[in-house]
Amino acid sequence: MKTLINKNIQTWCVTAAILAATLVSSCKKDFLNVDPQGVQPETQFWKTPEDAAKAVNSVYANLRSWNNVAFNAIAIESTGSDEADKGSTPTDATFFNLYDTFTVTSTHGTILDFWTGQYQNIQLCNQVLENVPGITMDEALKARFLAEAKFVRAFSYFRLVRAYGNVPLRLTIPKNEAERNLPQSPKETVYAQIEKDLTEAAAVLPASYNAENVGRATKGAAIGMRAKAALYQKKWAEVLSLTNEVIGMGYTLFPDFEKGFRVENENNSESLFEIQAALLLDNKDASNSQYSQVQGVAGHMGWGFNTPSAALAAAFEPGDPRRDATIIFKGETTPQGDFIPATVPNDRYNQKSYVPFNTKVSGYNEGAQQNIRVLRFADILLMNAEAANELGTPSQALISLNKVRARARGGNPTVLPDVTTTDQTALRNAIYKERQVELAMENDRYFDVIRQGRGTEVFGIKGWKANKNEVWPIPETEIEQSSGLLKQNLGY
Repeated sequence: MKTLINKNIQTWCVTAAILAATLVSSCKKDFLNVDPQGVQPETQFWKTPEDAAKAVNSVYANLRSWNNVAFNAIAIESTGSDEADKGSTPTDATFFNLYDTFTVTSTHGTILDFWTGQYQNIQLCNQVLENVPGITMDEALKARFLAEAKFVRAFSYFRLVRAYGNVPLRLTIPKNEAERNLPQSPKETVYAQIEKDLTEAAAVLPASYNAENVGRATKGAAIGMRAKAALYQKKWAEVLSLTNEVIGMGYTLFPDFEKGFRVENENNSESLFEIQAALLLDNKDASNSQYSQVQGVAGHMGWGFNTPSAALAAAFEPGDPRRDATIIFKGETTPQGDFIPATVPNDRYNQKSYVPFNTKVSGYNEGAQQNIRVLRFADILLMNAEAANELGTPSQALISLNKVRARARGGNPTVLPDVTTTDQTALRNAIYKERQVELAMENDRYFDVIRQGRGTEVFGIKGWKANKNEVWPIPETEIEQSSGLLKQNLGY
């Protein structure tokens, strides 16, 4: 559903979204189950603890929507980087080329759709935060529901601020025209709200859940996301303190890098937060994630978009097992036994989004069960290393960095030797390289390079220009609907 968020946000109302997820009790992903039948009128909602649970579940359900994980997210968060190509065939979805060459304009639909997806998340969170406090229910559960909503709101604003810069900061449900039409807040103000939401969430959220609720936001997720927000602001002392806190919480690197991305190992010891997805044979509407489908091997398990680039394939050190665990090459046989014929249209596919071919179910999206990894412990360690190096403590930086490399090499001592340099510049570059290969195809590379101040150096050959392409354009439709209250980003 497309919505003009700034002026017409009320049109995406609670009755269209509240039953996006219904609480039942049969498996660990029960809170993802969707019942599209019998939409409950808003006037009859927000009465019971069950209503509160449904509302919070709808927040999680929307995170896996098309606008959040498919074409729009790929275009905004991946295509501009040097690690990914458009994929598919040359004539299919050619609009991706506008992002790859930095020629996209503010009128392109995908610019609006990603924006819309984030504000839909925020709207659902704001509904929870305004209405759940008035429900008579267990106070501890109520507090947790509110904390979960704050986490997702902060996550959605983080995606918005790094993609668009200054954006409207909507923290309440608009009740009149003036409240609907908000100006942009400076990115510093948006980051401050992100930090506030995550701090308050972390104070309430549990460290873990029982099997029925695995996948909900945790204390570790909130602290880790706050560290990431601090990373983008170069608040190095905060990054170091927050990542040290997460390191002390018991997370561990999953022993096998490749297997850590398979469906059977979702929400493992390394995972701080994943967007939950499921293939429910009795509920096609709930099995709606297209994250894996749009990136799957073309003609076999998906559409073949967002393919790893030759530059990414060349970025790995010789013998690094992560290369073959990140990239499916045509002509190979995957560890799960799928042969990739030489006739497929692309040389490489994203192995982190891969789901084995034998799991395909007719009538359902390919790979609908594949979770989207949002924040992993490896990222926490690399943020810790970067902050420690920037603060002049290379010994701690090396400890965190080399933990990531040790997991990657597994039992092979001949590859990926420990980094030993204590020179700040050399160590900084080593950490940047490690982020590139460890987090490849996880929607971080593009924004990482920009926050590092290396946009021209890395992306300039593709047409990236300083003082413009640090952010994408504000959707022109939103500017028009605001009667000019919203201002276009410089250069667009």
